[in-house]
Amino acid sequence: MAGIYLHIPFCKQKCSYCNFHFSTDLKLKSQMVNAICSELELRKSEILGPVETIYFGGGTPSLLDLNEINQIFESIFKNYSVISNPEVTLEANPDDLTYEKIKELKSTPINRFSIGIQSFFDEDLRLMNRAHNANEAIFSVKTAQDFGFENITIDLIYGSPSTTDEIWQKNLEIALELKVLHISSYALTVEPKTVLDYQIQTKKIPEIDEEKQARQFQILVDTLTTNDFIHYEISNFGKEGFLSQHNSNYWKGKTYLGIGPSAHSYDGKNRSWNIPNNSVYLKEIAQNRLPNEVEVLNENDRFNELIMIRLRMKEGLNSEEIKSKFPQEFYEDFLSEIRIHLDNETVYLEDRNFRLTEKGKFLADGIASSLFRVD
Repeated sequence: MAGIYLHIPFCKQKCSYCNFHFSTDLKLKSQMVNAICSELELRKSEILGPVETIYFGGGTPSLLDLNEINQIFESIFKNYSVISNPEVTLEANPDDLTYEKIKELKSTPINRFSIGIQSFFDEDLRLMNRAHNANEAIFSVKTAQDFGFENITIDLIYGSPSTTDEIWQKNLEIALELKVLHISSYALTVEPKTVLDYQIQTKKIPEIDEEKQARQFQILVDTLTTNDFIHYEISNFGKEGFLSQHNSNYWKGKTYLGIGPSAHSYDGKNRSWNIPNNSVYLKEIAQNRLPNEVEVLNENDRFNELIMIRLRMKEGLNSEEIKSKFPQEFYEDFLSEIRIHLDNETVYLEDRNFRLTEKGKFLADGIASSLFRVD
């Protein structure tokens, strides 16, 4: 089964840490929706099996109005075979999820919200230049629940210069009090050429404290696992029955179709991505041309992706999978390279599965990259 990802490249304002592709000029929003529907039709032959997940990402998909959302759904259901009860997620900012907006969304196939809370504290939200405040964050979750949206995930960011350990612990306690069933949580990352990067370089705010981030990551893991959340991927925690199907399919290597400017796709052998330029995207789609690039994955690419994805997951990396999918030398080199991580107790071996220890989870990306094969 496959998934469809829809990139909605618009936001009200730019968060200080964000380097995703989007525009704050909403004049082209209606034209963009038309183009996304055209791309869905142009690429309908790329998915042969039934679609089991649909994900509106961005950007800020909650900026779409009801007619625009329904227009996209009409195009999906017209051109693709979709299972009877797909997981349909809409990323949303709290300030968009008003009573009336949620009431409208209840009439659509959307059955899951991913709400960009980031923090329940105004000092954190101001530093990140978020468009909402703490009260709106709590209101959005409670109101969505009141309308029957049970399947809600929230994003939380730790390790910000304004986030003390006490504030971080309180953030998690508020999420638990709200009975949120899924939490995605990330360390604040300084991406080049972002406002946050500039603020740190000009010493307007302190540099990122990696020791604090590691400490707050452990607070995150301890608090949520103690409260019966399954830590099923490095940054993702969910109650039983509420793990993200769409994102899990990414990590399991299933096929997905990415629609919209900058969206990525994967067909099992190749990766492709649309150009991250709204004007060029609109122009090319209007000419019935796909504005994308395609990368044919070689053996090293596929091996490296397997390492990266599997080590991030609760199940870990099965040694037999490496043996069955790659040449013997790949397996032998892997066993040699991973030895240092076993010795450092950042990785352990159990039932032929290599898994990250608690110490290793915060170092996941570095551990994975040390095991990559280089062309």
